[in-house]
Amino acid sequence: MLNTSEKIIKHKTGLLNLAEELGNVSKACQVMGMSRDTFYRYKSAVEDGGVEALFERPRRKPNLANRVDEATEDAVIRSATDFPAYGQARTSNELRKLGVFVSPSGVRSIWLRHDLANFKNRLKALEAKVAEDGGILTEAQVQALEKKKHDDEACGEIETAHPGYLGSQDTFYVGTLKGVGRVYQQTYVDTYSKVAHAKLYTTKTPITAADLLNDRVLPFHEEHDLPVLRILTDRGTEYCGRVDKHDFQLFLAINDIDHTKTKVKSPQTNGI
Repeated sequence: MLNTSEKIIKHKTGLLNLAEELGNVSKACQVMGMSRDTFYRYKSAVEDGGVEALFERPRRKPNLANRVDEATEDAVIRSATDFPAYGQARTSNELRKLGVFVSPSGVRSIWLRHDLANFKNRLKALEAKVAEDGGILTEAQVQALEKKKHDDEACGEIETAHPGYLGSQDTFYVGTLKGVGRVYQQTYVDTYSKVAHAKLYTTKTPITAADLLNDRVLPFHEEHDLPVLRILTDRGTEYCGRVDKHDFQLFLAINDIDHTKTKVKSPQTNGI
């Protein structure tokens, strides 16, 4: 029988004592809600080192002997905002030219500690630094920021200033219902507030596209005194056509709403 007053290991010794008392390891594990593997691990620990072996061993403190000195770490962090487009290998090489010796893996370790491991995070750090300190950007920094802007546009990120500034509308095929036929969903999302409106239709036409705006979207914005200024759609026939003969185009013109269309075969430019 094992005796201990330590709460930390009382449940462990309790399992061993119960198994000894019942003479049945499986029953003891079932009562205590533990596995047989756990029981035998505890038993082996006690046999090798006594009851004290059941105490949780504290984790060994990390060895920081190989960590770079503070000056090198500061140089790597400074390089991350001075040249955010550089990868870890080029950063290491450029720092060597300045007399700072750190391996590419060492550069990455420092980046990870300071949340600078990718180009996007280094640009965020650069933008925060410029906002805080001001100053004039170098050519490399300007090029990096312009590259980010170009990448954002290519991936569909859009600029929006306030609710009603830009809404995105699209048609989705829901499926076919028995006795109804094909069902489509007209969806409108305000790109600033992310408030969405949707309505189901059995046809995919300019009339249904305009009906969603007339029935749901414009009344909602008028209620909050927020005019809809511009709408972004793809180039589907329900959204595009001759202004004088197309119901959706006519509706936009009557309500003084600008219409912007995505690039052909580039759905990612929808931005939503």
